[in-house]
Amino acid sequence: MIPKVLNRSGPSRRMRLSQLAALSAVILFGIAMMRHRAPLVAQGAAPVFTKDVAPIFDASCTTCHRSGGLGPFSLVEYDSAKENAAEIRHAVETGYMPPWHAEGPHDRFLNDRRLSEADKQTILRWIDAGAQKGDDADLPARPVYASEWTIGTPDAVVEMATEFTIPAKGTVEYQYFEVPTNFTEDHWVNAIEIMPGAREVVHHVIVYARAPAPNRSAVTAAPAAAATPAPPATPARLPLFLDKPEYETPPETPRADTRFPPPRRLGPSIGGTVPGGNVIALPEGTALRVRAGTILTVQMHYTASGHEMHDRTRVGFKFAESAPAKEMRIGAFINGTFTLPAGERDVAVRSELEPTEAVTIYSLLPHTHLRGTGWKYELEMPDGSSEVVLDVPRYDFNWQTTYVFATPLVVPAGAKLKSTAWYDNSSANVHNPDASVDVKWGEQTWEEMQFTSFLYTVNGTGK
Repeated sequence: MIPKVLNRSGPSRRMRLSQLAALSAVILFGIAMMRHRAPLVAQGAAPVFTKDVAPIFDASCTTCHRSGGLGPFSLVEYDSAKENAAEIRHAVETGYMPPWHAEGPHDRFLNDRRLSEADKQTILRWIDAGAQKGDDADLPARPVYASEWTIGTPDAVVEMATEFTIPAKGTVEYQYFEVPTNFTEDHWVNAIEIMPGAREVVHHVIVYARAPAPNRSAVTAAPAAAATPAPPATPARLPLFLDKPEYETPPETPRADTRFPPPRRLGPSIGGTVPGGNVIALPEGTALRVRAGTILTVQMHYTASGHEMHDRTRVGFKFAESAPAKEMRIGAFINGTFTLPAGERDVAVRSELEPTEAVTIYSLLPHTHLRGTGWKYELEMPDGSSEVVLDVPRYDFNWQTTYVFATPLVVPAGAKLKSTAWYDNSSANVHNPDASVDVKWGEQTWEEMQFTSFLYTVNGTGK
């Protein structure tokens, strides 16, 4: 049985589950491969693009900085890189790019995007020496990026049944589209990719998977004459994570738009997309289970962009070849009871996760909105000792980063993973929509959240 991380009923439960909305997932840079690095250039030799700089850009930058990518200019071609040398210098010197907002050693997270000091110096020395091209024969093979599915051709694709129109202006409430998978058997999934139909107006997508209820009418009772005493009932299993009523989410606000409201039952989250990532790729030996007959609920957060758009989002699945050693699961913990006073800076809001049995946590995805400025996570062990496991002093709402541990975090029963998020609701925050109002939990970006999504397995339970 998969334990429920968020186990409320009625509207409050739906609200809690919908909070996986601001982004889970989880997810979505996946488990990163360690990047290949360019060789250190001898101090006496001026670096050139083809031999020294292009390999760094290919490893760290061109996933976004390429034709059709998110970056404002391409770093695949020499001419474009040289033309933007001044902007590259500023980004490298300040650490603005590649985007990474956590502190700590470079080897703590698998997907750490920061440049090494050697790579930084190579780029800066290249610019200082006139950004020379070098010999074309030294240029590595140019990177090839998928034109559609980055996970390769999916084994199954599930698509919204209807196209949704996003208006040119105004607020669009979260929309929930129920889509049958039509799976006739259980599948172990090791990669999921979300493909928005109108990426410009899709802020995030969360996909929930609701397995069909057991068909109790198919169970036939044995004849009375053959009845034998039933064995003692198995004691009910304790929840995997203790409820924290002090951090409960307030009731849902009434919806004005009733076209695609949340269903009565969502099921657990299995993936999503946020600014900066569309894919969940799970580590070897783990997979998510999607059961036969599962209904997906695709939660869409649209933001009007000034002109009418049309979206029909798809979800692609890659299946594992065999059952995994561990079943991967997606969870979340939150604080929905806070108030950020008008004009206040450095407001701390805390939450915590406390398992009742040992779990292993593979990644953390912190999420706040425009007033969020930083995060810190501390693991407090049952003996009272504690350590900081993730410190994000420069949170940036524009980059929803999933921090993937190089060594997964083992959290024993009785330990607590404590999160603290900081907010600036003052006029000094240039991103603050309105410094004159108190701010509470809400789904829209001018409201706030204190939300953490995480990938985990249950220790010692196998599948």
